[in-house]
Amino acid sequence: MSDPASTTANVPRFALGDGIAAFEAAVQRARSEEWANRLFDRDVRLWSNDQRVGAAIADRLGWLDAPAHFANQIAALEGFGDAVVDQGYTTAIIAGMGGSSLAPDVLHRTFGSQEGYLALRILDSTDPEYVAATFDDLDPLQTLVVVASKSGTTTEPNAFLAEAWARAQAALDVRRHHTYEQPGGFIVAISDPGRSIDAIPHHDAFREVFLNPPNIGGRYSALTYVGLVPASLIGLDLDALLASGSAMLGACREPDPTANPGLSLGLAIGTLARNGRDKLTFLTDSSIASFGAWVEQLIAESTGKHGVGIVPVDLEPVGAVDAYGPDRAFVRIALNSPATTDEDAARDRLADALEAAGHPVIRIELSDPIDLGAEAVRWEVATAFAGAVLGIDPFDQPNVEEAKQLTRDLLARRGRGEADSTPPPAPVASGDGLVLHGDAALRLTSGDGGVVGELARHLARRRPNAYLCLQAFIAPTPARDEAMAGIRALLRDRTGRATTAGYGPRFLHSTGQLHKGGAPIGWFIQLTADHPADRPIPGWPYTFGQLIDAQAAGDFAAIESHDLPILRVHLGSDPDAGLAALHQALAAALDHPTEA
Repeated sequence: MSDPASTTANVPRFALGDGIAAFEAAVQRARSEEWANRLFDRDVRLWSNDQRVGAAIADRLGWLDAPAHFANQIAALEGFGDAVVDQGYTTAIIAGMGGSSLAPDVLHRTFGSQEGYLALRILDSTDPEYVAATFDDLDPLQTLVVVASKSGTTTEPNAFLAEAWARAQAALDVRRHHTYEQPGGFIVAISDPGRSIDAIPHHDAFREVFLNPPNIGGRYSALTYVGLVPASLIGLDLDALLASGSAMLGACREPDPTANPGLSLGLAIGTLARNGRDKLTFLTDSSIASFGAWVEQLIAESTGKHGVGIVPVDLEPVGAVDAYGPDRAFVRIALNSPATTDEDAARDRLADALEAAGHPVIRIELSDPIDLGAEAVRWEVATAFAGAVLGIDPFDQPNVEEAKQLTRDLLARRGRGEADSTPPPAPVASGDGLVLHGDAALRLTSGDGGVVGELARHLARRRPNAYLCLQAFIAPTPARDEAMAGIRALLRDRTGRATTAGYGPRFLHSTGQLHKGGAPIGWFIQLTADHPADRPIPGWPYTFGQLIDAQAAGDFAAIESHDLPILRVHLGSDPDAGLAALHQALAAALDHPTEA
């Protein structure tokens, strides 16, 4: 394993093309205004001179202390993980959303579970198919459920808790005289103190409660209990992970921006975005590819507000150089350069060709996977400084509640018995197993009534600097990942526009803020499906299927309220067949006269 102190301080290599002048001007400003020192002095005027905004920012800077603070908790965390193993648990389920699930997912996908430790599953979808796939083949009395919720009131983790509690109770009713006679013995919570933990049902009956410092936002919490509790359950070396983060944090105190690995990155991505290169495209090695989703939520939720923002583009298939437009910037994150796989070699070749064509390319090299601890810190620092460049507060999320409130309203009406279902927008076309539901702009204008024609009309509404976003309120599977990647490649290659994709409702806690609050350039296709095997939420007045449908409806309404183009494509009872049909229909729509 590499020495974190020697590997985490490396400054990215920049080839910024026509963005170099703006970057150099930003470097001079950051140097003269002592931005590095001011960050660690907690000078909130970096982001705002408004007293109220500044007070809120001051309450969100605890992430700067996280590596040192949690280094003191390592022995207790390792003892907790070892005790769980000794008591015969075989699997842990991390039930959380956004930053609460993405950091554990990165660690597990990168390192796996060490021999003798627990298998790990991430539960961050309310689709009943996914909930079933997560729970149903496990013994509830050998499964530890970790409910992660900063606020304690987030709908999804509390729904997962209701499922876990009911399953454990049913198993205990059959098998008496277990070590834990109450369901809470199989549940752990990660939350904030006070009202947050108090809001989680049954919290006083849980096996363990881990309380984070309340001055750390969810998307800045990778090196807190959010990441470290799951890491202890899979046997990860917590000392090395936190040492890596601490070394990077120390390097980011460097006052010279050109020698500061976090500040220099933040100045680069901020100035590139401000000057039109706002589609930050990640080319990440396969072995650490899951890191992109964590960075995606950090950047999108932190910078996408007040009509500006950086659009992170993660997991877009590699294409030809001429498929990328002048609104792109690229980050090549490599582990153990030179590349060791064909896929990573292709990313290297693309990065070289993009640089030669004049596109900005930023290169970051890691010597060891454990340096992801350092990368988390680097990108937290960089995102904070990018916010300063863009003139926004990178620690709030003013638009996140929009879709959530609309969802709550829909579900409240259902709870009162006012409706049997959440009605979708009026259909504008159907065929080949697909049903298309348009926003007002599509519903109130005339088309040819066919699937291809309506897709073509929707395609024609994209803006010249748009990003094209797939929002899939369906159960995630590898096959569906591949199908959506194919659709993204088709759209990117035929339109020259950047593409993004996310599964709902998880993206509502990640890129959802950017969609509504960032630059009004998004173009959206929402994907939904039937629920032939729906699942009740124990003790709740609606099912998991009804919940995810309400979440889709709420997000559709929120995006439509911002006058952004959105079309729902209902895939029917077979989402895989529906995705294949959608790919074919989009290919035809791109040749349609309306699109041409």
